[in-house]
Amino acid sequence: MFSTGVLLLAVLTSNALAGPWANICAGKSSNEIRTCDSHGCGQYTPQSPRPHQGVDVLCSDGSTVYAPFTGMIVGQAKSHKDKNAINNGVRISGSGFCIKMLHIKPIKYKGSIKKGEKLGTVLPLQKVYPGIQSHVHIENCDSSDPTVYL
Repeated sequence: MFSTGVLLLAVLTSNALAGPWANICAGKSSNEIRTCDSHGCGQYTPQSPRPHQGVDVLCSDGSTVYAPFTGMIVGQAKSHKDKNAINNGVRISGSGFCIKMLHIKPIKYKGSIKKGEKLGTVLPLQKVYPGIQSHVHIENCDSSDPTVYL
């Protein structure tokens, strides 16, 4: 059996080896985090009066979304219980990470994916939330802050 310290070191090492994530959106030279607008803020703020356990990466509606790391798409992910035009996404595991990427129309819900490979397209956030800065929501499965990898 591994001790907790050895297991933690193995996780930290695999994350370090994976390096920073790829650019998430076509047409963007970096992963820029959504600022605040009338619909909220894009930074990771789990303890605020309006909790946000992920990070919103700016993307244009309809733009191509890329896999941030190499891994497996393990299924569909949704952010809302209600049905709307942006309630779709995927869960990806691999390279020491597990994330949910939301507000995208994926090209598939299962299978392998490589870092930087096309994952899908950004759904029309403006149709559901007029005035919001269009984005992809990225959330770690363990609810920790994903900002450092962007």
